[in-house]
Amino acid sequence: MPRVATNGRPENEPLATTGILGLDDVLNGGFSRGRLYLVEGVPGSGKTTLAIQFLMEGAKRGEKVLYITLSETNEELQSVARSHDWDISGITVRELLPNERALESDDQYTMFHPSEVELASTTKLILEDVHKLNPTRVVFDSLSELRLVAGNPLRYRRQILALKQFFAGRNCTVIVLDDMTAADHDLHVQSIAHGVILLQNLSPEYGAERRRLRVVKYRGTSFRGGFHDYLITKGGLRVFPRLVAAEHRGRGSCNKLASEIRELDDLLGGGIEEGTSTLIVGAAGTGKSTIAAQFCAAAARRGDKSVLFMFDESPNTLFTRCNGLGIDLEAHVTAGAIDVVQIDPAELSPGEFANMIREAVEKTGVKIVVVDSLNGYLNAMPEERFLAIQLHELLMFLSQQGVATILIGAHHGLIGAQMQAPVDASYLADAVLLLRYFESRGEVRQAISVVKKRGGLHERTIREFAMRDGTIRVGEALREFRGVLTGVPVYEGPSAPLVGTERTR
Repeated sequence: MPRVATNGRPENEPLATTGILGLDDVLNGGFSRGRLYLVEGVPGSGKTTLAIQFLMEGAKRGEKVLYITLSETNEELQSVARSHDWDISGITVRELLPNERALESDDQYTMFHPSEVELASTTKLILEDVHKLNPTRVVFDSLSELRLVAGNPLRYRRQILALKQFFAGRNCTVIVLDDMTAADHDLHVQSIAHGVILLQNLSPEYGAERRRLRVVKYRGTSFRGGFHDYLITKGGLRVFPRLVAAEHRGRGSCNKLASEIRELDDLLGGGIEEGTSTLIVGAAGTGKSTIAAQFCAAAARRGDKSVLFMFDESPNTLFTRCNGLGIDLEAHVTAGAIDVVQIDPAELSPGEFANMIREAVEKTGVKIVVVDSLNGYLNAMPEERFLAIQLHELLMFLSQQGVATILIGAHHGLIGAQMQAPVDASYLADAVLLLRYFESRGEVRQAISVVKKRGGLHERTIREFAMRDGTIRVGEALREFRGVLTGVPVYEGPSAPLVGTERTR
């Protein structure tokens, strides 16, 4: 008996790779050869595109491939290929569009094994092409038309089973497409197929449509379960496998990454650590993004690479604001030490965003990843109740890669004790840096404190924070105030000059 690997496949089993970026990862290498697979999805979900890519991959490897179509004409397939700049000359296309006689004749409905009875004319033409070409990959498009030819469910099921039996002994990998337009979704084909892939279209109330796929079954093989986002772009399908942190175990260092602002680093016990996540929360305008930019600029001066994913602010606005505070972020971006990626939440799926971060870590070796902000990330989610789970996987992956993550979270409201974040990620983060407005001496000032830090000492004090005179300032502890975090503190004694006053100049 062949030895079976831990993934459920026999060792050295030949695979038919799909040629689709990310899909082979989901399928644990590709399709097992000599089997029949079902790809189902509503019209527009990308079934034909997937099928053509599968056949093109076979043709590129010198295999004989056959596309049998009962629904789309050869011209329509050529049009799909031209839209992706594909050359499908290596694919043999056989048009078998049913005519009225094929749909009305009761004499051609019954179908058993080829050796037992005469095949229906449509099926007979299919098998003649297979005998003549002897392909190793076949796509059958689609089952909806075969249902019409069969006439009733019993004859349809017999035809599908007969096709499976015919191809089973020919070492031919077959994909059948189903557009799910039948009134009753027949699970018979799913039961006899070796594997089933479901393609879905999602239509959010605002923004571009989202597409995702799921491997419903794959006999004898482990695969990456769950839903995986995908795009149909010029060049074909691009699948973003669901990120599973457990698959990327690693041992990162715990080196401290300083901001080069002494008082801020003192608050954090020396800085943020590699492999940890830091959540910076506060009202709008308190300086959250500026602090993150300061950490990235300091890392660039040490020779480390960072990437900022901006959901809410344009890069030009960030550059201008940072230049006014002595942070030459744009120069580091030009030098390639910092990447700034502007994200449009309405056009991005969560899986694509996770894939962007993964590529930045694995291909460019970044040390700091900034997500600005969680509010924008939340808006990119079709169903916000899954945000915490996906964020947990993302943070675990980055931690295992030794990457320091900075998350920005904006509170609703500006001042007071009732401010809330749109999503509570404080329990996921290793450190939480809190920024607050407070009232003092007839002015609105800002305070900064570290309210949480796992695995390291940090200051428990609340310091004043200011962005004035072309620099970031962190003052002494506000020991003479009580209730700073409520926004309306009580003064309890003489205080040292605050860093936001003229007397500190």
